[in-house]
This record gives sequence, C-alpha cells and structure tokens, in this order.
Amino acid sequence: MTRSLQKLVHVGCKQLGLDSDARHSLQLAVTGKDSLRDMNQAELLKVIDRLKTDGFDPNGGRKKRPAAPRADLRLIHVLWRKLAEAGEVHEPGRAGLNAFVRKRFGDSWGSVPADIDMLRDWQQIDAVLQALKAWCRRAGISLDKETSR
Repeated sequence: MTRSLQKLVHVGCKQLGLDSDARHSLQLAVTGKDSLRDMNQAELLKVIDRLKTDGFDPNGGRKKRPAAPRADLRLIHVLWRKLAEAGEVHEPGRAGLNAFVRKRFGDSWGSVPADIDMLRDWQQIDAVLQALKAWCRRAGISLDKETSR
C-alpha cells in the first residue's frame, strides 16, 4: 500500500508540474520529511490530500462510465465484480466481462454486442445472469438477497 501511495504522489506532482525540488519542499512542509521513503501511510495520505487541494485529480480527468441502463445489466456487473474480487476471473472489469460473454455465448447467439450494456433481449440477459450466478455458487461466493434475483 505504501508503495502505491508513493507512486500516487509522483503522479500528482507530475500532473501539477512540480519538479523534484518542489516535491521535496511540499513534502517537508506537509510532513516534516522530505523523503517519501521515510513516510508512513498516514503521512503519504497527507501529502496526497495537499496535492488534491492544489488541483491534483487522481482519476486523471477520466469520467466515470454511467451505470448500465437496466437493473438486470447492473446485476451482471455486480456478479462479475464479485467474481473478480474473489480472484475467479483473469481479466476484471468491463473488457473481461465482454470477453466472457463473447466466448461463452458467441456461437449459440450468432452475434454478440460489442458491450454487455447493449444487450436488450431478456433471454440473453438471463442466460448471462444464470451463468454468472452458477459460477459464483461454484466459487463459494455468497449471493445474498441483494443479488439473488
């Protein structure tokens, strides 16, 4: 965790156009330490908060993708995320989910949309849901009332 926070400090400084000397000065002013290696997690978070105050955007200006248009499609994303968090999928995220759908259903459906959120046929959506639920059960992932539709 500490290493990733150190990297985030470097990204923030680069985004704000701070050179090495300016970064060291900022770190010294915020924590009393000029070296990232000497800082603990709390001190690194203070430096990151200061960078955010100065205009650092950790998302790099990327916009968050809107939620899927239908509840059943959102449930597919939730199940995929649970599988990813459990280490069951090789490629987490939307790209991995789309690859799973293409591989699993491409031959039987004939054509698969480029993105899961473009599905509109309830039978296809249900097929994906049932496949992901079965995978979750095999992996021992809880399908609580929130995801048991």
